[in-house]
Amino acid sequence: MTRSLDLEEDKALEGISQEKSPSAHRPSTQDSEENAARTQIEPTPEVQLPPPPDGGLHAWLKVLGGFLVYINIWGFTLAYGAFQTYYKHELLSDSNASAISWIGTVQAWLLISVGVLTGPLFDLGYFRSMLYLGNFLVVFGIMMLSLCKEYWQVFLAQGLCMGLGAGLLYIPSLALVGIWFERKRALAMGVVMSGIAVGGIIYIIMFDRLTKSTGFPWAIRAMGFIALFAAALSFPALLSGSSILARPRRARRLFDKSALTDKLFIIFTCSTFFNFLGYIVPYFYIPSYAQDKLGTSDSTALYILVASVAGSFFGRLGCGVMAHYLGSTFTWMLCSLSSGILSLAWISIEKESTFVAFSVLWGFFSAGLVTLPSAAFANICPDLSLLGTRLGMSWGVSSIASLIGAPIAGALLKDKNGHVDFIGVQIWSGVCLLAGTGWLCVLWICTVKKLKKGWWV
Repeated sequence: MTRSLDLEEDKALEGISQEKSPSAHRPSTQDSEENAARTQIEPTPEVQLPPPPDGGLHAWLKVLGGFLVYINIWGFTLAYGAFQTYYKHELLSDSNASAISWIGTVQAWLLISVGVLTGPLFDLGYFRSMLYLGNFLVVFGIMMLSLCKEYWQVFLAQGLCMGLGAGLLYIPSLALVGIWFERKRALAMGVVMSGIAVGGIIYIIMFDRLTKSTGFPWAIRAMGFIALFAAALSFPALLSGSSILARPRRARRLFDKSALTDKLFIIFTCSTFFNFLGYIVPYFYIPSYAQDKLGTSDSTALYILVASVAGSFFGRLGCGVMAHYLGSTFTWMLCSLSSGILSLAWISIEKESTFVAFSVLWGFFSAGLVTLPSAAFANICPDLSLLGTRLGMSWGVSSIASLIGAPIAGALLKDKNGHVDFIGVQIWSGVCLLAGTGWLCVLWICTVKKLKKGWWV
């Protein structure tokens, strides 16, 4: 079935090239001789992709495949708060909170930073190799995690191995979806991104239930089998009808020197950097706060994290609607401001019900800090042909913030008379987010002046 679909695709591509070539309608011996001579002199042109079909079996299979991949790579990242609490109290009780958080932040940092480097490899036609290797590393890392008993073992399996695998999958799985859609691209991307929240919810609940009934090793193995099943389904979905992509195309540049003198680029990068410093912190410490500060059970603490991840699912949908009417930059600024205020309001929370409400609201508003920057960047990029290069440069810098944000917060935890004081964590997250909001205000004003289309940008 796949072979026949690929043959149909090749025929369609040949038809497109013939329509664009006048000689296809007026063949002659002279034309053939001229074409043969020209072929010997001119280099082979790069492969041009056909227009996006905006639907059909192949296109929606890409959406399914991307959704399954994001369940694995981002689901584990958002679920790290569950691991943080378990490691602190059980598996790695000899390590402090800051050291434990390095495992999760290295995983998140590699996901983003390696993802930036995979763009040119995707353009060169290596997407199949990246899908195979990335999925292998993710599943292998999970299975090796089930055998770990020491800090360095957990760091290698969950931090490095899973992080590298996730980084190889991050861009290719999303780019494959983008190539097959144009008018429906936002809808298709939204479905793929929803896999982030779905994966987080699935893995947190599995971790909570299975660690109590079967123990940590078999709980992780069960999660590994789920990840293996999702990866196995994603292969045919993402690779069907994609033979044209295996042919090399011109790879985009990794670095654009002119961006360093672009005021808007620098302001945008500062905004994302400070946002990322504070964004990941609550996700890592919500279960610990519920358990150590509010005295909830282990299960309740993890289900509060589930509520936050569920809030992020609806937040991604809500932010998309708001951005449509208010503009991506303005909506991003509102989300950053709301997240910063919530982080500082976290200081006064002493009741479980209030903390649940905080967690849901946090998940809702903080979702925009990840989904909106790419759309906002398109407004300020002077040349859309450099969009991927410049956005990759900015994300590369911002990924450093995702690496160091949670460990710094963990170092600010204080233990007073057997009670954990989280005020340093809360202030750190809130101040970083409000600093990012300040930079976003400047970015919004500059963007309004540049585009001259009103304040909704």
